[in-house]
Amino acid sequence: MPQEQHEVPFEGRLGDALRRVGGDFETDHQALVGAGAERGRRLLFRRRAAMLGGVAGIALVGVGGALLLPGAGDGGGKQSVAAGRSTEAGVRDDDGAVPGTEIVRRLKEMLPDGKIRGESARGTSADGPPYAQVVYDDGRGAAAVQLVLGRIEADSEEARRLTDCPDRTLVAYDSCEESTLPGGARLMLFQGYEYPDRRVDTKNWYAQLVDPAGYEVSVMEWNAEAQKDAPVTRPEPPLSLAALKRIVRDPGWRAVADAITEKPEEAGPQEDQGEKEESSTVPPGGGSLDAPVVEGQAIHKTLVSLLPGGVDIVGEDSQVSDFAYVVLDDGEGRSLVQINVQPGMADLADSLFGADAGTLPDGTKVVERKQPGEKGGEEVVMWTVDTLRTDGLRVVVSAFNSGAQHTAATRETPALTMAQLREIAVSERWKSLG
Repeated sequence: MPQEQHEVPFEGRLGDALRRVGGDFETDHQALVGAGAERGRRLLFRRRAAMLGGVAGIALVGVGGALLLPGAGDGGGKQSVAAGRSTEAGVRDDDGAVPGTEIVRRLKEMLPDGKIRGESARGTSADGPPYAQVVYDDGRGAAAVQLVLGRIEADSEEARRLTDCPDRTLVAYDSCEESTLPGGARLMLFQGYEYPDRRVDTKNWYAQLVDPAGYEVSVMEWNAEAQKDAPVTRPEPPLSLAALKRIVRDPGWRAVADAITEKPEEAGPQEDQGEKEESSTVPPGGGSLDAPVVEGQAIHKTLVSLLPGGVDIVGEDSQVSDFAYVVLDDGEGRSLVQINVQPGMADLADSLFGADAGTLPDGTKVVERKQPGEKGGEEVVMWTVDTLRTDGLRVVVSAFNSGAQHTAATRETPALTMAQLREIAVSERWKSLG
């Protein structure tokens, strides 16, 4: 499935992908894909929680994927405070060596002249990553602005993915720039959209920096007062890329990151507050967090070995765990084929496979579906075969009549038939990967 479907890259920006993104590795998928995507998002969330010390109420979203922080999306960015002094709802001055009041103050000082309201922040205490968010108005429309900090191993795969531009086959965006700054910090500047299918004209721009000193800073902005479910207030977000870059490069953020109570190597995946009563190996919605991860390269190799003759591979990627894709051309137009291979999904059998599912002699459940594409491409269709073996190995393969879901159809039907997709999905070769 596309990045948003295995995760949050970019569901990923701040995850095994923030790619923090894209989406909510965007959670507008139908049940067929959604449950499998949810497992990927949970795994990304867990890795992110381990890296930042864990936090209740945070969900990965967007491209490369932004963080939807507590209070985001409620119009004013407010949140209640159970204890401690507060200068404004959601901003405390006793929640860490660097408190929320100080972090939001620093962010406000870096913004151009304008009106600011809807402040919310969290300090460097161990209950989650420090952040600040405000509603900023330069006189041309109010907009949400959000800053998040964290500790990270600068040479890790997660760090690399945070500053890698997303694959245009999977994510639609206007521009993305990667660079290495003097001193070795990695920077990504991104201009894209909150919703992959562009059903609402909410834009999402952000800067992501990973410093060799072992911390990362993200600044995100929208052309609306909240990340989601708020009317667009202006054609574009208020801050230029140069302004975003200036904010994330400010040397003062290192002191904030250094004050974070738990460091990545000390923090294990923590339960969300709403999950306290559940086993840490069974996340909400099902799927085992202890299930092995299947490398994308192994999935890609197996997928290619199962393709029929007469098709050329004109695009491909296999850098994300549990997922790979190829773009095929049989002479009649490009066709995206994407696949997830996910062990440990047995407990999702009932939610994924209803009365329309068939069962093979070996107990494997199979369901076939034809539906519209999910990313807004004109006349795009999505043909899917979803399978679940008795040992919990789920293989889901989809084909489209376009080289990317967010671009218009290039042909009437996908390059692979439903019978060919079924043959790929039920192949015995996947057993060696699960």
